[in-house]
Amino acid sequence: MQAFIPPPHLLLYALFLGIVTLLVKPVGRYLVCVFNGQPTWLDRGLRPVERAIYRIAGVNPQQEMGWQAYATAFVLFSLLGTLFIYGLLLLQPLLQPGDPNYHPGPLGHLLAINTAVSFATTTTWQAYSGEAALSYLSQSLALTSQNFLAGAAGLAVGFAFIRGFGRSHSRTIGNFWVDVTRATLWVLLPISVMGALLLIALGVPQNWSPYTVARTLEGANQLLPQGPVATLEFIKNLGTNGGGYFGANGAHPYANPTGLTNFIGMLAIAVIPAAMTYAFGSVARRRAHGWMLYTVMAALFAVGLCVYDHAEQMGSPQLAAQGIDLRAGTDQAGGNMEGKETRFGIASSTLAAITTSNGATGSQNQSIDSNTPLGSAVLLVNMLLGEAIFGGLGTGLYSMVLTALSAVFVTGLMIGRTPEYLGKTVGPREVKLVGLYIVIGPVVILALTALAVVTSAGTAALSTNHGAHGFTTILFAYASCFVNNGQTFGGLSADAPFYHVTTLIAMLAGRFGLAIPALALAGRFANQGRRAISLGTLPTDGLMFAMALVGALFLIGVLSYLPALALGSIAEHLQMWS
Repeated sequence: MQAFIPPPHLLLYALFLGIVTLLVKPVGRYLVCVFNGQPTWLDRGLRPVERAIYRIAGVNPQQEMGWQAYATAFVLFSLLGTLFIYGLLLLQPLLQPGDPNYHPGPLGHLLAINTAVSFATTTTWQAYSGEAALSYLSQSLALTSQNFLAGAAGLAVGFAFIRGFGRSHSRTIGNFWVDVTRATLWVLLPISVMGALLLIALGVPQNWSPYTVARTLEGANQLLPQGPVATLEFIKNLGTNGGGYFGANGAHPYANPTGLTNFIGMLAIAVIPAAMTYAFGSVARRRAHGWMLYTVMAALFAVGLCVYDHAEQMGSPQLAAQGIDLRAGTDQAGGNMEGKETRFGIASSTLAAITTSNGATGSQNQSIDSNTPLGSAVLLVNMLLGEAIFGGLGTGLYSMVLTALSAVFVTGLMIGRTPEYLGKTVGPREVKLVGLYIVIGPVVILALTALAVVTSAGTAALSTNHGAHGFTTILFAYASCFVNNGQTFGGLSADAPFYHVTTLIAMLAGRFGLAIPALALAGRFANQGRRAISLGTLPTDGLMFAMALVGALFLIGVLSYLPALALGSIAEHLQMWS
């Protein structure tokens, strides 16, 4: 009797989740030390730099902020980043006239402001090709630096949200300028330096050399772009920004040359958001609850991997009906390989697709426009659920916690008790903030999708996709922008005034329309006392609450988006298999 040997792709998925799980506790403890000002091994080198930054910026690190002041600082910081990128993109020919590149011109005003907002909100929605439209200076000074700063701002907001559950009778939730400084110096910068050096060792370019002209076998000349690629490619993943140096994003062999670089990039996306669950449990003094949140995230992540992998491995029934063998074997990858890199195959493409769609990092390593309807539906559902499965830096945690608050409220009504969560009372005002958080996504995404499908300006951008697939293309674009992900189907020509304006609205609503209610909730919970655990307290760290949390997550998603999914992905899936 032969022993069961799991298929290689299942071993890849298990290895990935295993490494993430092992890193949750040490990284989570490190984050708690960083944001609470506790000693770390980097203090000797970074404390003087931190003090110099506060002195230059005129920041008093001992003065904390209420949630209103914290939210104002967050918005102001993002606005300054937007204006900086916008100005640099318009002036790039003047700022670097001796560019070893081919001297790209300025971006148009609408494209420039859309790009600036996308990088300041960690969306990195790219309606351009980076190697063709941007100079080396723009890629480095504007985009790479903003990947650090916007990611740090999101991480700061996430930890301020955590403080709301850890404090009692407090009117403050931290100092935004201190949090964003520490997030940059202690978290993103040192990890990115090590990550970029690793990518360089694995073949990713990092230079300021002119583009190389190569002669092909047919005798034609081909321009091979180079530049400071490695520094941008790692922080785009670590900061859950997405996009990339090249228009092909993670599918470009210079940005992502091997399966190992792909695996490292996916770890960079997932580890810090996953570790935020441990940090949340530690600060709220409910570590078992933090582990429960992580378990729910990891389980849903695994389900997404299996469903997406199955859909892509099954391939197209029309091809199978013509006698084409779609089974994987020693001589072929099998399944639906259209639009996928042969360097990665279905397994590494699946890992990247699920990680990026859950992680607010739209750095795709394939053409997701070529996915099966069920495969693309998995990615769309991940985003429509608010990317609560790991999610972005900070955003994933408060998306899951706010879903937990809705589950607490419903179960509290069912058993006739005042809803409580981790010792905090969930009263009418808290429920209103949770409700606002829940409805803003469907309102923005569905309204903009409806506007696009009924106007000629919206449908004119559908270069190749029509019918149910075309509807999914538009819905996917606005969902991606709202959750600050940045992925898109290739069949949408987004470099058009209509989409510059409407996607900008979605990006701003997704960044600030969700963060501000989360900060308001943090402020209200920090101002409360903490109730002691009693026989009437609803347990929030067991299987029953985990099931209620999953049920609330999908119930909210189904009620909000099922009709739209029925018009797009579900209809297309039924058409393909009918």
